[in-house]
Amino acid sequence: MFAQKYKTDVPASLVISNKIESRIGTLNFKDGFPDDKTVEKVYDNLDFSRALIAFMNTMPGASQVAQRKGIREFGPDNGTVIIFENLMDSRSLFLTANTESMYALGWLNLKDGPVVVESPPNTLGLVDDFWFHYVTDLGLAGPDKGKGGKFIFVPPGYKGKIPTGYFVFKPKTYNLLFGTRGFVVNGDTKSTAENIKKNLRIYPLSKAVNPSKTNFVNVSGKSFSTIHSMDYNFFKEINEVVQEESNDAMDSETLGLLASIGIEKGKPFNPDERMKKILTEAASVGNATARANAYRSRLTDSFFFPNSAWGTYFIGGSYLFEHEGVRMLDARSYMFFYATGITPAMAIQKVGAGSAYAAAFVDAQKKPFDGGKTYHLHLPPNIPAKQFWSVVLYDNQTRSMLQTDQQFPSISSQKKETQVNADSSVDLYFGPKSPAGKENNWVQTIPDKGWSIILRLYGPQQSWFDKTWKPGEIEEI
Repeated sequence: MFAQKYKTDVPASLVISNKIESRIGTLNFKDGFPDDKTVEKVYDNLDFSRALIAFMNTMPGASQVAQRKGIREFGPDNGTVIIFENLMDSRSLFLTANTESMYALGWLNLKDGPVVVESPPNTLGLVDDFWFHYVTDLGLAGPDKGKGGKFIFVPPGYKGKIPTGYFVFKPKTYNLLFGTRGFVVNGDTKSTAENIKKNLRIYPLSKAVNPSKTNFVNVSGKSFSTIHSMDYNFFKEINEVVQEESNDAMDSETLGLLASIGIEKGKPFNPDERMKKILTEAASVGNATARANAYRSRLTDSFFFPNSAWGTYFIGGSYLFEHEGVRMLDARSYMFFYATGITPAMAIQKVGAGSAYAAAFVDAQKKPFDGGKTYHLHLPPNIPAKQFWSVVLYDNQTRSMLQTDQQFPSISSQKKETQVNADSSVDLYFGPKSPAGKENNWVQTIPDKGWSIILRLYGPQQSWFDKTWKPGEIEEI
């Protein structure tokens, strides 16, 4: 018998049992050493876990790939602008866009050098990089203060001379999304479109002396998608970003997470059968997780009022989704699953300026909205919108405007036919058929099709911020 000369009392917290029952099955060890089947199980689980976290954390990048694809359907980078001259309707698949603003978007590519954007006056624009990091505002929230101005976007590592007279920005990625909104007054879309088309220009700095013509494509009423995949193809979209951009554009932790599942710059993304199966399942679970995270948020800060369905998809008041130096992961995932575009202007709470958003996914009984049922929403008197208010309905599957027999699934105070009560309150209705006499305040829904709603207040007033005004809960009739 072997005589053991040294024997320390080992704390139980340091050792592992010979057999463990876990969520990934039975795990077997011999004096701490895993057997072959256990090794297989834990590595499959590790790869799945990392793929799931990658899905949730890199959704912003996939969203940008999809937006680029949609814009490129109508022309090349650095000179094509898609514009919704007759506003956006439900035919186009965009994450929670509205039916009141006039959108104009273009894709910037700095691979061949700096690109110039001449921003129109009286618009509200932004530029975000390929990972959906904020670069700058243009227009009313930008350094041009809404007067219009010339912006230069300089590629990473550029050593050339930059002329004076421009607002200069140096993003970390070569690929950038440019988007701006024009505001329609009294239903006059024509003058809004003319302002954008007359004053918006996108061209390479190398052609500044004789700029090439910017090509505007009216895409109102056109069917196309700018929404990223929610299946295995999601990882292909993320690989596009990784391959096209420098590693300096993203933090090493995220790049390491992606490398661990086979997405690494300079290397082909070609998972074997085992890994593809894991990625496919991770995307499926990620899809489910993203929907639960948004539609059934467990974040108390995501709701405006106690026991209310009304909440925000921009949680925490930080465009970086940070609180005291801590990244709010679920808040960020919620935002990029349901919406798009990132700027500090979204986090600013200023009375009478910008806009405020409130979303609801369930009715007063905390049940999901049923397209086959009829609902009522009461907006109390003195709706706190200096400019105007609107409600838009969205499809739970696509997070785009709900497709019905109505071109615009929305109601707003801008529509002259919207009925307002004598005390300035408004009653709205949602269902397959309008209640008698309520056609002007009704948005159609479709049986067996779920939906969500966003209330927008343009020029929000103090009563919204101090919560003395509260929208009614949406009641089934």
